[in-house]
Amino acid sequence: MGKASKDKRDIYYRKAKEEGWRARSAFKLLQIDDSFGILKNVKNVVDLCAAPGSWSQVLSRRIYLPAKEKGLSDEDMPKLIAIDLQPMAPIEGITTIQGDMTSMSKVEEILAHFTDGRKADLVISDGAPDVTGLHDMDEFMQAQLVFAGLTVCTHILADGGVYVAKIFRGKDVALLYSQLKLFFKQVTCAKPKSSRNSSIEAFVVCQEYSPPEGFEPDDLSRVLHERAKGMLQEDAHGNALGTMGWPTECIVPFVSCGGIDAYDSDMSYDLPTYIDEDGVERVKPSLDPVQPPTEPFYKMAIERERAKAQSGKKSAKQLLHEEATRR
Repeated sequence: MGKASKDKRDIYYRKAKEEGWRARSAFKLLQIDDSFGILKNVKNVVDLCAAPGSWSQVLSRRIYLPAKEKGLSDEDMPKLIAIDLQPMAPIEGITTIQGDMTSMSKVEEILAHFTDGRKADLVISDGAPDVTGLHDMDEFMQAQLVFAGLTVCTHILADGGVYVAKIFRGKDVALLYSQLKLFFKQVTCAKPKSSRNSSIEAFVVCQEYSPPEGFEPDDLSRVLHERAKGMLQEDAHGNALGTMGWPTECIVPFVSCGGIDAYDSDMSYDLPTYIDEDGVERVKPSLDPVQPPTEPFYKMAIERERAKAQSGKKSAKQLLHEEATRR
């Protein structure tokens, strides 16, 4: 067989297009749900950093569509909200909001979709900042995004609710775990089989939301800071509290999600083939993306280049090529 890109040989990349998922990350949520059952008996769900929408598709297929088949009334139907800074193509049963999830106006807009003053049963987030390659920096930035999601949870998550978010594993994961434990009775670090072993990506599955007694959302930064100081302060013997006691006090539970028969995300599988009319084995053509980018960042640059070409002006690329040719 001929050469092919790593993406084409990635079994989850191919399966996502075959099954109609917008991104391979859909399998991560599916495998987390198979292990923890987070999508069972939930009615109000919020998907943070939702674009392009693969996790929202999972919510639609596993929560909304089964409820629709039962013929539930509009009032009893699940309320599924997706929010992101980027626009997102529509998904059946999903209400999309474009904007900053940390904005109080957007938080109030989310709550307005829930009936009878109810709050969310589940909040999920697969968001991540652009990585720099500096692991400590990437881990810190991702932790801040997790805390941003936690800030939203303090306003919209019901008692006993669940919060799932992406993290980057590193030396401070125990501190992150201890801070989340202040608000959830169970916190587990999960690694789906569809997440590559070569990636430091994992997910925290925070169950049974139970904030400290008398807690107010405005107190979040102070509470997290005090917990961090408590983890690092020294005792009478000069030992750093928390760091010396982490092996017994802060062992982070770790679960690998996905059955033993699940595909290995780090393996390169042979491309599927078929026999043509002449009896020759050929590689099946690659499928197109389920949902092309709605508003890609490069769209404006392409439009500018086209406008220059139409107006008779030479593009920067053409000028550079002419300069190189003269030399």
